[in-house]
Parts: sequence; C-alpha cells; structure tokens
Amino acid sequence: MDLGIAGKVALVTASSQGLGRKIAHGLAAEGVNLVLFSRSAEKLNAVAREIEQQHKVRVIAVPGDMCVAADVDRLVDTLKREFGGPDIFILNTGRPPNPMRALLDETDEARWNDGYQVQLWAAIQVSGKVVPLMLDRGWGRIIAITSASVKQPMQKHGISTIFRAGVTAYMKHLANEIGSTGVTVNCLCPGSINTVHRGSADRTPEENAARLKILPLGRLGAQEELTGVVSFFASVHSGFITGASLQVDGGMVASLY
Repeated sequence: MDLGIAGKVALVTASSQGLGRKIAHGLAAEGVNLVLFSRSAEKLNAVAREIEQQHKVRVIAVPGDMCVAADVDRLVDTLKREFGGPDIFILNTGRPPNPMRALLDETDEARWNDGYQVQLWAAIQVSGKVVPLMLDRGWGRIIAITSASVKQPMQKHGISTIFRAGVTAYMKHLANEIGSTGVTVNCLCPGSINTVHRGSADRTPEENAARLKILPLGRLGAQEELTGVVSFFASVHSGFITGASLQVDGGMVASLY
C-alpha cells in the first residue's frame, strides 16, 4: 500500500535509540524526510547518517533536551529554516524513573518531579511550540506515543501511567481544537513491546512470566509491529481518525473500549 507520504517531513523526538529510532527508520522507508531530536548528539548524528545511507532521504539531527526551552526553540528555528515546519510530528518521550515501584512506595518527590518533567511537561512544551508550525499547512499528523497502562494500569507503573494519562488528555483536547485545520491528533499505546521494556531487563524472571500470562498472544511484541501502526497513522489513509488512543499491546487491555 502506498501511504502517500513520500516527500513529507517528520519530526521524531527521543529518536537516538530504541523505539524513536525504529519509528524514524519506518517513516524514512516510506520516503519521509526527517528531523530528529534527542539529547545525545553522538548517538543522534549516528542515527541520522545511518538513515540517510539506508533510505536516501534527508535527515537533520538537532541535539537537545525536550525539557529545556532554549533547546526546543532551537529545534523550532531549524524546522522553520529548513522546511517551514513538519507535516508529521511523532511525540515520543523518555522513560519513567527506575526502578519502578508500587504506588505507595513512590514517596520520593524527586522521582515525581522527574516523571512530570520527562513525560508530561516535555510533551507539552514541545507540542506548544511545534504544533503552531503545522496549522497553516492544510494537512498534518500528530502521533503521541503513550502506554497501554493509561487504559489498564499495570503494576509498578504509577508515575508513568499518571503522567502519560496527562499526555492523552492534552492530545484529546488538541484534536478537538485543531481538527478544522486538517491536522489529526492521535495516541498510540504500546504495551510489552521489546524496545519499550528492553526485554526482561526491567523485570525479574517471575515478573516477566507474569506479564506474558496476561497477554492473549503469549509473547512480547516486535518493534516493527508498533512502528508499522505509527506509519499508518502518519499516512493519508488515516485522515478520518482523530482524538483516538489505540493500544498495541498483544491484547493486554481487557476492556471493551
């Protein structure tokens, strides 16, 4: 299927490794030019070179921190100068504080502040400055990567669930407010994807076995099984979907809606 996005420009945040890197590769394979934003300049530049060589698209690396206003301003200046703005905005954020704990054990204010800054405020700050660049283009796709835990809270995911639920609410409001511009806004909610949880590294063998038991598919998801959905939501074929939150979780979420 031709996704109709060859030649478009996508911004992918937190894209120097893991899921963000994989999403960038997936979009580049469809002929999308990229602006990559992440903290590690060395890693980000390496990913940019890798994608350019493999997919023959234009890639600009902008090192910076989503929580630092000056870095976000520099990102916006680059988008304006090089492309006028993005057509596609993939909002990917960092991980919650580790190790993850039961909610009543989350008594450290610094961990709550870290979770807020990295997972909610970063998303709000970048969106508030990037989205206005998209509104006069007549077409656009905003896709926030959240978590299946916002639909079915998972053990020891309290900080992550609370702040990613905030991102979901922000995106729902945004979808309602800017729909008439032709820009759609959706969330994808991954659960038990290898690159999100780094395999079993974040859990004991017992916890990993328990996780697999609640997945009807009985296995962890592959990175490509999420990034393919991202590419579809970024495509021309998803134009009548906005304000949605779709889980990609192996069937973990048990509710009807």
